[in-house]
Amino acid sequence: MNIASPSTGWFARLRDGLRRTKEGILRPFEELLRRGKVDEEFFAELEAVLLQADVGPATTEKLLGRLKERVARERLVEAEVLKEALATEVLALFSSCRADLDLSARGVVYLVVGVNGVGKTTTAAKMAAHMRKEGIGVLLVAADTFRAAAIEQLETWGARLGVEVIRHGPGADPAAVAFDGLAAARARGYENVIVDTAGRLHTKANLLEELRKVRRVVEAGLDGRRLCSLLVLDATTGQNALHQAQVFREVVGTGAAVLTKLDGTAKGGVAIALVDRIGLPIALVGVGEGIEDLREFVPEEFVAALFGA
Repeated sequence: MNIASPSTGWFARLRDGLRRTKEGILRPFEELLRRGKVDEEFFAELEAVLLQADVGPATTEKLLGRLKERVARERLVEAEVLKEALATEVLALFSSCRADLDLSARGVVYLVVGVNGVGKTTTAAKMAAHMRKEGIGVLLVAADTFRAAAIEQLETWGARLGVEVIRHGPGADPAAVAFDGLAAARARGYENVIVDTAGRLHTKANLLEELRKVRRVVEAGLDGRRLCSLLVLDATTGQNALHQAQVFREVVGTGAAVLTKLDGTAKGGVAIALVDRIGLPIALVGVGEGIEDLREFVPEEFVAALFGA
């Protein structure tokens, strides 16, 4: 693959956001390559580098196995060729599990789930902003009724974006809010709906059961729309994100992940593990607080930002 790096626009923000992860992987990798000897010691140290970036033991072992095969088969010794070989293997993992998501699509209900503090409400608002820009009629539903601040936050975003928000009071039944939101969308002709749910701890069975109820209500009120369940994960949590992904997929059948806060961590390698170990494709990535700092995940861009100049 070609890992030359564009320098403007979204790609530049993605590259800057991945800087800490890139420095954690690429700089040590290039230092290893400067030694000029690709042997077992080289691979042992490369393993430590990938683990430090939270690529995870199993995925690291897979990548190293494939790289070793290529080194033996193609007699790779040049630094740039080896770097490109590793980038190609990472891209192959991403390409085997791509998300089917287009924020410009019409006729979709998005169910946004995840644990506390990962950025679900902000993600929902940024998604709505993109749709509004595309001329799509979108409705926000404040189904996080456990925190009054979450309802207020979504209403503030709605006012800022010119997007209607359906809400109940704090402590209301989240499923009832979802029901009213879908009824409102049907009555008022909104094309898309984004349901923001409470940050449920993936270890709390009763809260997860309530989330199942919300999903059942949403499924019953789709009215011909397609359901897209999105699990928001905080990249700074590293390997813990994998356990969250497993639990939420069992509970609500999440179809894709949103990986936020990539700009605040050196653990961006968890993106590779998420796709490889859980089989959960990444739909969106966030690299900042700005409204434009959440975009659809393009594996080729991610790998180029991670391994490019």
